[in-house]
Amino acid sequence: MKVLFMGTPDFAAGILEAIAESRHEVVAVVTQEDKPRGRSNKPVAPPVKERALEYGIPILQPHRIKDEEVAAALKEYAADIFVVAAYGRILSKELLDMPRYGCINTHASLLPKYRGAAPIQWAIADGEKETGVTIMQMDEGLDTGDILYVRKVDITSDETGESLFNKLEEVSKQLIVEALDRIEEGDINPVKQDESAATYAGILKKEMGALDFTKEAAALERLIRAFTPWPGTYSQLNGKILKVTEASVAEEDELLSECRDVLKGAGAGCIAGVSGDAVYVAAGRDYLKLTGVQLEGKKRMKVSDFLRGCPLKAGDMLG
Repeated sequence: MKVLFMGTPDFAAGILEAIAESRHEVVAVVTQEDKPRGRSNKPVAPPVKERALEYGIPILQPHRIKDEEVAAALKEYAADIFVVAAYGRILSKELLDMPRYGCINTHASLLPKYRGAAPIQWAIADGEKETGVTIMQMDEGLDTGDILYVRKVDITSDETGESLFNKLEEVSKQLIVEALDRIEEGDINPVKQDESAATYAGILKKEMGALDFTKEAAALERLIRAFTPWPGTYSQLNGKILKVTEASVAEEDELLSECRDVLKGAGAGCIAGVSGDAVYVAAGRDYLKLTGVQLEGKKRMKVSDFLRGCPLKAGDMLG
């Protein structure tokens, strides 16, 4: 089939590569405009553009995907199907109806759960045991179209946003080619989404990484893993931002056995004890055991190294 691909970040670049290496033909790529980045503020090409250049695929970077001249330009490619993966723009009905097989989307969740921008991170933060990849037929809603193809992936107890991203990217690369093959062969049965089971995974913002120690330690530990590497999680220590990069959940028995000086009944955010390689912070339930941190202006380090230059004691406060 002739495929017109729409996507922007790394996740989409891998999917583009898989299609380009398959028997299907990528006739053009649509991606977002180059954006200024870093101290130099120089425009940087999105990963999908870089990958398309490697394959010599024509590239379009419209400022507005819904402009009439853009629709006219896309029509000229006579694509059989549009494949969309994290493009970051909403398509008009005209574009959705343009190709013979319509538009399909690769989404990193088991729809209808976790519609929206950040399904990978929120699945971990919410304590899900499994997630997956869904290929769906696009309609005018947000991730609401019929389900075409699904593959499940387990979420391990030590899963981070980064590790799950990598897993789902690999699955997506396999699944999209299989889906295109089956669509071309007419061997696919669309299934309506169950609206009563729909959830939404909103876009991530840096302030969402602020640790609220009134929550149970298990929820905080999941958030730390989910937001690795971005947007990260943090608290405040003596007026400075303290990023938390590694942590686990500890119960009171561990606190008492590992720490010489212990503050019993410590309130949320209060350090209840310090061992040679960990700081135990009281949470709404149990303790968040910090083992990796990064203080504002400093390098990321193990807590054992951090404590040498910044000694802490039971009774000190975070937040």
